[in-house]
Amino acid sequence: MKKWSLYSITIFSLLTLTSCEAVGTIFKAGMWWGIIVVCVIVVILLLIFSKGKNS
Repeated sequence: MKKWSLYSITIFSLLTLTSCEAVGTIFKAGMWWGIIVVCVIVVILLLIFSKGKNS
């Protein structure tokens, strides 16, 4: 079921967006996901190190 939704979103975006818009949208989404993942990793590392110092 998950594959079908991914395929349908891909086909829909290919039909509605021009190539430049599609690439731009993909890079914007990738940039925001990257920023979110880095922030989460930094918070987890800070929590681990702060618990280690308190012991």
